[in-house]
Amino acid sequence: MDHLSEPVMNHLSTPPYFLLALMGLTLTACGGSGDDSGAPTTPTVSYPSYTDVIALGGDTTTFDASNSGHGFSTPSLNLTEDELALHLEGDANFEASFTTAPNSEHPELDGLGPVFNNADCNSCHQRDGRNSTPFLAADQTRVKLDSSAGIFLRISKASDQPCTVGTADNQYCAPIKVPDFGDQLFHRGVLKARADWQNNAFVGQADVYLSYERHDVTYADGVVVSLKKPIFEVENPYDAPGETKQSANVTSNLLQDDVLMGWRNGMPVFGLGLLEAIPEASILANVDADDSNNDGISGRANWVFDAVKAQQGDENPVSLGRFGWKANTPSVRVQSLGALRGDIGITNPLFPDESVAGTSLHDSYLTRTGFIDTGEDANGEPEASAAFSDSVVFYAETLAVPARRNVDDSDVREGARLFEQLNCSGCHTPSFVTKTSGDIGGLPMSDSLKGQTIYPFSDMLLHDMGEGLADGRPDFLADGNEWRTRPLWGIGLTQTVNPQAGFLHDGRAATLEEAILWHGGEAEGAKQFYMSLEKENREAILAFLNSL
Repeated sequence: MDHLSEPVMNHLSTPPYFLLALMGLTLTACGGSGDDSGAPTTPTVSYPSYTDVIALGGDTTTFDASNSGHGFSTPSLNLTEDELALHLEGDANFEASFTTAPNSEHPELDGLGPVFNNADCNSCHQRDGRNSTPFLAADQTRVKLDSSAGIFLRISKASDQPCTVGTADNQYCAPIKVPDFGDQLFHRGVLKARADWQNNAFVGQADVYLSYERHDVTYADGVVVSLKKPIFEVENPYDAPGETKQSANVTSNLLQDDVLMGWRNGMPVFGLGLLEAIPEASILANVDADDSNNDGISGRANWVFDAVKAQQGDENPVSLGRFGWKANTPSVRVQSLGALRGDIGITNPLFPDESVAGTSLHDSYLTRTGFIDTGEDANGEPEASAAFSDSVVFYAETLAVPARRNVDDSDVREGARLFEQLNCSGCHTPSFVTKTSGDIGGLPMSDSLKGQTIYPFSDMLLHDMGEGLADGRPDFLADGNEWRTRPLWGIGLTQTVNPQAGFLHDGRAATLEEAILWHGGEAEGAKQFYMSLEKENREAILAFLNSL
């Protein structure tokens, strides 16, 4: 799920030549200039304040699961007994696999589809972390996406001009849906979902294929790293079976030249409640859209449609975007329940309509099969009850942040110093204090989230990451080059939780080193300075990142 939301190291503002000079000033001799006693001086090293911090999630932090493979799946340690029970209920529902209707034994789990990408939440957020990046064998040039991919395509129509101010008239700058397809491409579907189902059983809106384009990056010391960029091809859309972009006469709505597509890989889901509990003012304090201080960093806020506010009758249902790769969702509730409906096809109290309602695919499916698909259960309620939905949301809000590891190692400490010196912290803001009152997602927040000093290493803002990472697809106020700063907490456990997981928004980076090397735009200077470092210093930065 894209929704439950990666630039790794960010954004050097100071010119590299200046920073190189600074490196020579890091060690400062103690003692007065007039001391001619010949006694040796002791160099002092200045480390950032977060160097020794272990509890990244404040009182919510878990300390005993970090290296088990389940380091992202522990409840916050400061939950009440009743809250823990609700969390565990949500855990079971998060892992529940949905089926097509009818399911007489478990009617609460039917309603899957009619098109979807996975049948449960855990499939895109393996062990509450990231899913596997699709793998190509040595004899393969491309691979077709299936349920194991954990990756999907966001789609939209290109706008005639950028949308800069969201209003009701322009749908608050929301992505323009592709006619008969919407804003997400579903590569899986139930039997008979398509008119040509005899030849395309369980195929969704289209076939999606993945291949990679590769190039090498060379460090100043001659070390070479190979990077891979995902390339996607969409074929066989339901509205024009068999068509491709190369067809002589393209008729499919999906394959038109003005359709924008962007890869998405699911994010880890721990610590989300803490991120939502950061005061809005604290995030906005770091906004510098015009780079008024000339530091090369121009973080921007994304203001997005808020389904909770709309449901409550708010005349201006817009909130600060906090989640998703482009900060396109305002709350854990909107993100979780949007994914339940969008990725799995399960309607719920916040999103009571089928994700493909009103499309020709859905209409023809109903006509062809005689199936009555209202998005409601036998009692006229959404397929996922309010209790089910609330438990899943609370689960995502109260997963514990894992504690840091190896903080006393000399290379980790040196990596923290270099992380600060490169000004990676200019976008990966180390810490915030969560609010002490108010609500999240339209409901009162748990006391466990209040007043916590947290270290997410993210400013929660949008930054231009350059053409290399761009998907060219705007999302509310985010443009095609911009991405939300990915929180770094827990990132060192990503491949402990799932050894096959990748990094960045589409999983292209197999290592943190590769993720750094993909940084451009506002982060180009930081990347270049990183590349100029000796190998031991590069490894120190990686050691620090892996300690988070």
